[in-house]
Amino acid sequence: MRKPDEIMAESFRIIEAEVGAHTFDALEWPVVRRIIHAAGDLDLAAAVSFHGHAARVGVEALQQGMPIVSDVRMVATGIRQQLLAELGCTLHCFIDAPEVQQLAHRTGRTRSYCAMHKAITEVGTAVYVIGNAPTALMALCQGVRQGLVRPRLIVAMPVGFVSVVESKEEALALDIPVITMRGRKGGSAVAAATLNALLLLARQGKA
Repeated sequence: MRKPDEIMAESFRIIEAEVGAHTFDALEWPVVRRIIHAAGDLDLAAAVSFHGHAARVGVEALQQGMPIVSDVRMVATGIRQQLLAELGCTLHCFIDAPEVQQLAHRTGRTRSYCAMHKAITEVGTAVYVIGNAPTALMALCQGVRQGLVRPRLIVAMPVGFVSVVESKEEALALDIPVITMRGRKGGSAVAAATLNALLLLARQGKA
């Protein structure tokens, strides 16, 4: 039985061998590699997109202890707590807040949409990680356009069939650094893997 570090190293070796030549830089590639590892899908190398020097900006933000907002608990659970503690980053997820549930019931909006509005109001400038709900990403984009918030980085990885592609394109149209996966693919695992890769790079002093 191999040790965990050996398994990870061999996994990365296989990914690098099978992906082959690519155009990602020294900060982008470790992020892409962890995304592929989390999903077990080599095709994702062609789908991941970095906008506005997003990898470098994300690493610098985390080195400065920038707070992190996630759209759902599954994303928050996948983010490595030890790395957050070492860098002094706080993690916020309001999806289960009672006032969010009440607002969603009263307005007919999704809980993700209402939770993102709460995050914009209460957390403000942060690294925003969206791995499930396109409505959360749409709410964040709306907040940016209205001048209510200016995220340091948006990890835009909602998954599914309704408004997913449109929400990602909306994020890419903003003057904000964005890491996304074009098309319908995404999800909590790859969103958390993206953030964890950035946290590791930040701890290593890369930027």
